[in-house]
Amino acid sequence: MLSAPWAQGKSHSVVVVDSVMRQPLPGASVFDSRGKMMGISKEDGRLPYASAADYPLTIRYMGYQEKCITELSADTIFLQESITELPEVVVESKNHRLLHTLAYVREYSTLTTYSDTVFLFREKMVDYMLPTTPDMKYKGWREPRVLKSKSYYRFTDSQGLDSVSDQCNHHFSWADWVGIVPTAAITEKLVSNRVGTDTIYGKYSPTEMWRRNDDRLTLDVDVLADTTSRKWVPNLSLFFKDNIEFERFRVRFHYDNVVGDSIAPIDLAGYSFNIESNGRGRGMFRFARKDEQFFVSTYAEVYIIDKEYITIKEAKKWERGKWDSDEMAIYEPQEAPELQPAIVALVDRVNNIDYTQARLSITPDQRLASRKVERNLGQKVLDRIKGILGISSIIGRHKQKKQWKEFRHEQLRRNAE
Repeated sequence: MLSAPWAQGKSHSVVVVDSVMRQPLPGASVFDSRGKMMGISKEDGRLPYASAADYPLTIRYMGYQEKCITELSADTIFLQESITELPEVVVESKNHRLLHTLAYVREYSTLTTYSDTVFLFREKMVDYMLPTTPDMKYKGWREPRVLKSKSYYRFTDSQGLDSVSDQCNHHFSWADWVGIVPTAAITEKLVSNRVGTDTIYGKYSPTEMWRRNDDRLTLDVDVLADTTSRKWVPNLSLFFKDNIEFERFRVRFHYDNVVGDSIAPIDLAGYSFNIESNGRGRGMFRFARKDEQFFVSTYAEVYIIDKEYITIKEAKKWERGKWDSDEMAIYEPQEAPELQPAIVALVDRVNNIDYTQARLSITPDQRLASRKVERNLGQKVLDRIKGILGISSIIGRHKQKKQWKEFRHEQLRRNAE
């Protein structure tokens, strides 16, 4: 049995701080022994409550080395900054005006209903195409474009029984919506001071917390603290207009080699975010049971692994380019921490699934497959003529759409029961 005071439920204030500056680290992510994110540290660095069953705990903060706590013996947890080594980037020229960026993404997402829980661990390779000036005709893309992805799902019912898979019928992740922001000005206080912190207050609470240590800078944004904070997540502006009920929305950007009075995509070393939404957004999440409440959370870490300036012509080739997903590899950066044992166990379970046996045990829906019917000679001749004229392919597509529509309506009806 662990002897940690807060693990036993007693009053015990524990804070996480920078090991050099001795300043609190708000928004540090805390994971339990099962690999599930259980909360974040408060503005003063205080960690959330944890029971004995939650240990060992893992504490992460983008730009710092993670720390694993088997039991608590001190009031203060010190995190050390990690040094990110990015490849050299050729200086932007007159023609090379687009910054192409590659990144590695880890996400932990959970969909919870009254009766079921779906947990997702996913690794991805993504890229971004970022214009260096706002007046460029070619806009590129600031949200992550997925090049390669591996997903690991765990499904758990109300009785605690679980199963795993690499596929899921429900889309419930926020990870594809948070991208790279344009150049932004550093607060006046941190332009003149190379070491220190600065806080910008929103309407109700702190909305931006800046932390600088020489040429390294971290920005924490509480998007819900003020409407002006939405500028840091422009791709999600429509969801705020749709009145999605966000419970938490925090983003952290980590910059390295910062010079001058602004932060820019070329300085970005990585970013992370924690989003929690409650009861809404069924259209986006493709969740069909309208009579059932659900809760969605996503925590993701994005590590920048490569950058290069390219021409507009090269950028358009990247955008149109087609690649074989099986040949594309996922590259994990050195600064990414080791996976927790619970996540490693989930990955192993999914990778050991006998997919051949699983497919053989499923009876296909005949409306989505070719039917076994005997045809007379006249029908066969007619089919050949239609094939020559290209008519059969058109009719076939219409039938397939109709059959898929019927199948989808039937599935929705069953889910509603």
